[in-house]
Amino acid sequence: MAGVIDSIVGTYDYLMNDLADIRTKDLPLMSSPSLIVLIVVAYLKFCTNYGPRFMKDRPAYTLKYPIMLYNIFQVVLSIVLVKAGIRYLFSKEYNFICDPVTDSMDDRIVATANHTWLYFFAKITELLDTIFFVFRKKSRQISTLHLFHHSIVVAFGWFVTKYFPVGPIVLVGTLNSFVHVIMYSYYFVAGLGPQYQKYLWWKRYLTLIQLIQFVIVIFHNAMALYNSHCNYPKGVHLFIIANTGLIFYMFSQFYYETYIKAKPKKNDDLKTKIQANPRQGKRLSVGQ
Repeated sequence: MAGVIDSIVGTYDYLMNDLADIRTKDLPLMSSPSLIVLIVVAYLKFCTNYGPRFMKDRPAYTLKYPIMLYNIFQVVLSIVLVKAGIRYLFSKEYNFICDPVTDSMDDRIVATANHTWLYFFAKITELLDTIFFVFRKKSRQISTLHLFHHSIVVAFGWFVTKYFPVGPIVLVGTLNSFVHVIMYSYYFVAGLGPQYQKYLWWKRYLTLIQLIQFVIVIFHNAMALYNSHCNYPKGVHLFIIANTGLIFYMFSQFYYETYIKAKPKKNDDLKTKIQANPRQGKRLSVGQ
């Protein structure tokens, strides 16, 4: 029995210490996945059970100012990550086709690994998106796929930060952070009140930018996946492609339903006008 326990402890120590990236293993939350598991489980339990039960007989909270501060925080954090990502991606050493695994302690690499941890931390803070939905009684926006996406991004973020903090994940994080600068800026303006709605005409283009982001990420990882000389783990590439593909499908469905399918046709508009005002319809018919 003692031998079995020693083997389990040895395996755990090997996974948590020997295999861990030396540049990130001593950063907060990196020593063990236990706290991350606890955070994700608590998040899911609150958003699907405890939170809705707490709000059942209570009026929805507006949370205008906390959400405004949260959106500002996310914009600033995302700008920091975009600037760090650009410095790495446009350096002479970066290889777009395949950025291999390296144990270099070069200042540029160490800084990038630290910013990967910051990106992972940002994914934890983004769990507040759903928690705000609960307190505002926006239950229709809390879908199974929404919960799955937020949970898996936190778990995967911990994994790549722990073991592979430099590589294709940098492009993923940089593009995603760039989109989040725009997205949380949109949320901030939208939260200012109805009088600012006229400044939000670009919502459709935000979704398009997100779709373009997903295509670039899938293409980038697919190239590295089929590059036989690339030593970055194939499983990480496959996960990024699969997860991004799922999100692309969700967003493309939203875009189609919102901006293509729901768009009234010209003839339907004319028919509606005629039904609402037959005299106007007669004048339109004569004028054709």
